[in-house]
Amino acid sequence: MDLLVLLGVGLLTGTTTVLFGFGGGFVTVPVVVWADSGLGGDATRVAVATSVVVMVVNAGFATAVTPRRTLAALQGGGPLLFLLAAGGAAGAFATRLAPPALTHWAFVAYTAVTLTDVLLRPGFLRPRGQTGRPTPPRPLPALVGAPVGVLAAFLSVGGSVMTVPALRRAGHPMRVATALANPLTLALSLPAATIHLATATAPAAAAGTLVGLVDLRAATALLAGALPVIALLRRHPPRIPDRVHAWAYAGLLAVVVAAMALSGP
Repeated sequence: MDLLVLLGVGLLTGTTTVLFGFGGGFVTVPVVVWADSGLGGDATRVAVATSVVVMVVNAGFATAVTPRRTLAALQGGGPLLFLLAAGGAAGAFATRLAPPALTHWAFVAYTAVTLTDVLLRPGFLRPRGQTGRPTPPRPLPALVGAPVGVLAAFLSVGGSVMTVPALRRAGHPMRVATALANPLTLALSLPAATIHLATATAPAAAAGTLVGLVDLRAATALLAGALPVIALLRRHPPRIPDRVHAWAYAGLLAVVVAAMALSGP
């Protein structure tokens, strides 16, 4: 039953990767916490590590099948990508040292703050450049890379929770903001996944079932569901009005806040 649920969540994750830029964290952390609930307080740490690995594969595949003209918006963004990677590595180390309950409730708190921000602060539901005076999108400042990388890897929320709102306020439509979130997520999650695989020690209760802190069984099931959906939706993208797309993003944040709050230790 666990595998069927994970496969179904993988299908959902593939959809959110394309439509919202969520490579895994928002959807996979709650379900892996549930699937590995027998690990007790270590379940959240395992869920975070597993989610980071899923994000690497989903974000990498989604980036590979994104049109080059869309990715051109990141031209000259090398310093931003480097700082995202450095922050992702630091956040992954911090996850190993933090108490599991802190990681869990920090995830809930940050997601709730983000939801409030996108609903109440101008610029997300009606972004810059859609007010009758067309304005070229601004590039994201490179200096945001380090804090975004640290927080995203520590909480396993993925880069999209921070970069999609930032890209919206920089003037991008949702379809572009969510597409650009994938390469940014890849930059921060790849070093974080490497650390989780190479340096972490599995909990004693799960000896033999994990690689480091990564539940490969769960990760494989999630990816088996996600990758075909990503390929299909990139080839045949749905036509969603921009404002509806933005409201759907906010709605998904609300669902995740509720799910994680109810599954808390």
